[in-house]
Amino acid sequence: MNVVTRRTISGTAALSLALLGLTACGQDDAGKSSGGVGATTVGLLLPEKTSSTRYEAFDKPLIEASVASLCTKCTIDYANADGNEETQKQQFDALLAKGIKVILLDPVNAKNTAPWVQAAAAKGAKVIAYDRLASGNVAAYVSFDNARTGELQGNALLEALGPKASEADIVMINGAESDPNAASFKTGAHKSLDGKVKRISYEQSGEWKPEVAAQKMTDAIRQVGKDNIDAVYVANDGMAASVIETLKGAGLKNVPVGGQDASIDAVRRVLSGEQAYTIYKPYKPETDAAATIAVHLLKGLDVTSIASAITESGGSHVPSMLLTPIVVTKPKVAVTVIAGGLYTAAEVCAAPYADACAAAGIK
Repeated sequence: MNVVTRRTISGTAALSLALLGLTACGQDDAGKSSGGVGATTVGLLLPEKTSSTRYEAFDKPLIEASVASLCTKCTIDYANADGNEETQKQQFDALLAKGIKVILLDPVNAKNTAPWVQAAAAKGAKVIAYDRLASGNVAAYVSFDNARTGELQGNALLEALGPKASEADIVMINGAESDPNAASFKTGAHKSLDGKVKRISYEQSGEWKPEVAAQKMTDAIRQVGKDNIDAVYVANDGMAASVIETLKGAGLKNVPVGGQDASIDAVRRVLSGEQAYTIYKPYKPETDAAATIAVHLLKGLDVTSIASAITESGGSHVPSMLLTPIVVTKPKVAVTVIAGGLYTAAEVCAAPYADACAAAGIK
């Protein structure tokens, strides 16, 4: 179990101090003590292309830009495993073979990375767990407060149910069991839902795969019956889309379904009323934090002082930067994902969503 100990310094304040520290050190002094590609290159390994579009669309370019702004001589060596654990291991080994000393790793299967991290340490390389907490003695961890994310999801589902919540039968489609974040989302959601709804009538993992989530939703309808499904908690937006289509196919209407990630299709579904909410985790603060820690490590600087929390993992105390997620419902689209610059109003309100945008006051 991962335990988070919070410090009094906020994640934003810690990041600001870190950026100031890097500015004071100068942009171009990374790796003065050693030469070669490892002195100025950050390895970046992301887990998905197909089931979640965020990594290619947001994480990669934002991390590249942030690292470049902090260290003009630094570069990113990037690879995406597209959901394949073996592929990611090969990509990890390739980075070590090149002599890269700092690796940002968002693992496909976080439970199996301890030997990877150990192999990196043997070559003098440090691993930063990005978005998902990799197992092993990682140097740092950057993510959102994932238990809080689950709580917000559960609370938003209760809000969508309104006075019907106490008598509601809930289906839960969780994330992959190999992902520690999914366990935290699930724990947080149960904290909000347990005792507030009639029962959780069906609960399974959708494995972060929309097609699996659709299968599980079909199974839930068969097992508990159409009349016994009042709302569906779904761990992310990709799976929520398939769950919503499955409910439609079964003739079920007005069943609140929630997700996470604030993908543009999910935001549009929220505006149209098909999806009750999503969770917005602003990418730039997370990518900035990851870049800051990576460049700190390239420069040989201690990251403990800039951490906003300490995460206990497998007996290790991991310096962490954990950020705060935001609930997005129809009235909040304008003040969250649009005001935050994730999307423009024109992008969200493309046909056929213009009328829904207008009804929500988005111009």
